[in-house]
Amino acid sequence: MKTKQTLLAFAGSLALGVAGFSTSANALDVTIDDIMNDQASVGDILSYGLGPRAQRYSPLDTLTKDNIKNLYPVWSFSFGGEKQRGQESQPLIKDGVMYVTGSYSRMWAIDIATGEELWQYDARLPEGILPCCDVVNRGAAILGDKVFFGTLDAKIVALDAKTGKVIWRKTIGDFEAGYSYTAAPLIVPTEAHGPLVLTGNSGGEFGIVGAVEARHPDTGEMIWRRPTIEGHMGMLKGEETTMTGTKNETWPGDMWQNGGGATWNGGTYDPGTKLAYFGTSNPAPWNSNLRPGDNKWSSSRIAINPENGEIEWGFQSTPHDGWDYDGVNEFISFDMNVDGETVKAGATADRNGFFYVLDRTNGEFISGTPFVKDITWAEGIDENGRPIYNMDNYPGDPAASADGKKGKAVFAIPSFLGGKNWMPMAYSQKTNNFYIPSNEWGMDLWNEPVTYKKGAAYMGAGFTIKPLFDDYIGSLKAMDPATGEIKWEYKNKAPLWGGVLTTAGGLVFTGTPEGYLKAFDDETGEELWKFQTGTGIVSSPITWEQDGEQYVAIVAGWGGAVPLWGGEVAKVVSYLNQGGSVWVFKVPEGLASR
Repeated sequence: MKTKQTLLAFAGSLALGVAGFSTSANALDVTIDDIMNDQASVGDILSYGLGPRAQRYSPLDTLTKDNIKNLYPVWSFSFGGEKQRGQESQPLIKDGVMYVTGSYSRMWAIDIATGEELWQYDARLPEGILPCCDVVNRGAAILGDKVFFGTLDAKIVALDAKTGKVIWRKTIGDFEAGYSYTAAPLIVPTEAHGPLVLTGNSGGEFGIVGAVEARHPDTGEMIWRRPTIEGHMGMLKGEETTMTGTKNETWPGDMWQNGGGATWNGGTYDPGTKLAYFGTSNPAPWNSNLRPGDNKWSSSRIAINPENGEIEWGFQSTPHDGWDYDGVNEFISFDMNVDGETVKAGATADRNGFFYVLDRTNGEFISGTPFVKDITWAEGIDENGRPIYNMDNYPGDPAASADGKKGKAVFAIPSFLGGKNWMPMAYSQKTNNFYIPSNEWGMDLWNEPVTYKKGAAYMGAGFTIKPLFDDYIGSLKAMDPATGEIKWEYKNKAPLWGGVLTTAGGLVFTGTPEGYLKAFDDETGEELWKFQTGTGIVSSPITWEQDGEQYVAIVAGWGGAVPLWGGEVAKVVSYLNQGGSVWVFKVPEGLASR
């Protein structure tokens, strides 16, 4: 067998059955209204981020600061096989079934009542795939009777939710040119087309061009396509529409043709503004001396109208990015009280080390605050949201060096893996704080000559990542978005590379590379509970309710970018074991009130 299940006993019995949840042959019928209401509907998990805004906040309060000590494992499911690489997936839950993806573009349906496999889909990946930062997959989407997820050869697949059989498969990009796909698709409503499945793409280190695509969920037909780099044309129903930006306005010559700006971390959606928000990656190549200008819309947040794929606004967090700071981190919609007035805001914790609050209706800058220590590349953020650059911290031009092979090196903070990377933060409607998984590290960085070649790395840079402090790298921070004040900080020896969940019960959950799933007090940061899964955690926890009991689940399996790109940091965590499993927990009946 490719997979196996382990049932763990507690005091002879943990009441593994889940009454009232059926895995019968009745067809699934997940509606777009169900998805839009996902955050409030606690009996299932129908979207990446526990709701389209991806606040990762659950209104469940059965688990509390007092009874969290009684949380125990119900079952564990092993992904098995030889493919034990980074596991960054967030599961979905519907009608007693968990849908979870794994490394190397795999997906399982698991019976929640027993932990038994219902079906497995294993993508047949071709030779020559070019994933930048491990063979991860972050999750799926669900609508109607289908589940959707992306594969490392840059395809999106629609599967029958009951059987795992392929309904349709469509190509996002040419994997031989460096395109891949690792994010969870985003389902959004439209008036003109009905619900659409939105996908981004990966491959900024190979000189691809970032884009967002919208497809019909029944057929996979592309409805529209919006490139992120200026000079490229959008598409609507098979016809060219508008150009992104103005060609050569902020890009020199033909550099825009392979400009990067990948949308590799997926998107969020706000039902109020009816806008989809995506972040974009680094401009290509990394060597900034080759592409003078702001290089829009790389290292940015963009708001897209799902009706037609037009960009409504853009905010560039790192214009003329010279450090691979990207801008892909999730943009989370929330309402903020300022002097008694409600501001329709959105927030993002950027790889460049600054926490941004924007007006989500128009992208206007509200604030930018450092959330990591000792930032070197910029002295701050001006009143318009533009960085105040430290020009001495740009890597030097190789052409100005004696041999033309290596430019002046700089030590930049944060490292290119970011003050925060892909791992999603959470927003609590209870405390009005954001909980940010961050890292304190820097890098030696220098530029090198490079030319574009299809399927080859298009970087033109060298680097070594170094920790800043002897006692910790990872830092989970609680931040007040209205003031920028850090309320508390939890320091972790190894880098934090997993997502965060917060609940109405006053809890904050996250995992560590050392293998622990941990729960913290949302007001003080006190560690209240932990469980050792046996391998590093780099995924995002979820919680849901069954028969009046609150469950928690986490995917475990060490990997991701840190062991591949982490330099001296990778050596610090080289002892960590890879793995692949999902763990489910609850408080045994009768102990929830204790």
